[in-house]
Amino acid sequence: MQQLLQTQGGDGFLLFWAKEFLGALLILAFFWMLAQVAGLFLNKWGKRLTAFTRTGLDDRILNRTIPHVSRLLIMLGAYLAIRSLPLHEKLLMVCSGLLFIILVIILFNLAYHALDELLQWYIAERQEGGDALISRHMLPMAEKIAMLFLLGTALIVILKHFNYDIFSLVTALGIGSLAIGMAAKDTLAHMISGFTLMLDRPFRIGDRIQLVGGQVGDVADIGLRSTKIKTLDNQLLVIPNSDLCNTMLINQAFPDARVKGRIDIGVAYGSDVEQVKGLLVATALEVNGVLADPAPESYFVAFGDSALKMSLFFWVEEYSSLFATTDKINTLILRRFTEGGIEIPFPIRTVIMEKGLD
Repeated sequence: MQQLLQTQGGDGFLLFWAKEFLGALLILAFFWMLAQVAGLFLNKWGKRLTAFTRTGLDDRILNRTIPHVSRLLIMLGAYLAIRSLPLHEKLLMVCSGLLFIILVIILFNLAYHALDELLQWYIAERQEGGDALISRHMLPMAEKIAMLFLLGTALIVILKHFNYDIFSLVTALGIGSLAIGMAAKDTLAHMISGFTLMLDRPFRIGDRIQLVGGQVGDVADIGLRSTKIKTLDNQLLVIPNSDLCNTMLINQAFPDARVKGRIDIGVAYGSDVEQVKGLLVATALEVNGVLADPAPESYFVAFGDSALKMSLFFWVEEYSSLFATTDKINTLILRRFTEGGIEIPFPIRTVIMEKGLD
């Protein structure tokens, strides 16, 4: 009789576990089928729905997130299937915890790919209008910041699932961050200034700027700690970002690449001022590269000690060609003045000597 009961008890035990495994397999099969249906639906009907919109953002987000949606549903089914089994408490905690971590990672990837497409769309669509909050060269940094934020959120969710004290962790991180911040305050100041430059955008990569010290160059790179400027004599000038944020500079490439040139010249007293002004304007217009609109302008600006001081103003299309254009205008002015008999006087000083008294 005892052997029969043991046999019946063993059969009941096997039947019990067979039912539990069958239930878990049904849950897993259901979510696997749900993942297939979701994938087919999103591939067929989702793409049809996104075709009605003008932007391609939703199409790209859909293409990048469909595989993650299917994996998410399958892993959710596996997590619920494991949770339905009457396993030992520690074994259940390990298995379900591992599946929960995989679930969070899949969800993190899904959110990251969607956010990455959103950032790329924003840069591509809004950058041309010039009103974008972030510029194209900030995209890698924005992606890293988004990844760090998502990683932090995923870590908090995982720790919360395992009943860890999140507030003590945040407190420890806060104290550690304070200590690091005090030890590296100058570096942090440069980094914050780098973010300010990227958001405020007083200049962009490729712009030609003039510093308060007189240095002129093209912006080669805007980093977190420093900005690199390639000077006109092909040297690399590295400036800490905090110094750039606290100084005045001239952006020659903003609002556009046109730049205004100026030439000062003196003519002899007795010269026809109107003739000189007309000749200066006509000479500037002869030079290739000088814009006709806005037209060159010439002014009689002051009476000098030995000359009438004149000024010629002109515009060129690109600031990079200003120096060469100024050279051409100066050369042609000298030729036209010689042909027109207009004198450029030397400085003259008259000394009156009185005979001393005996």
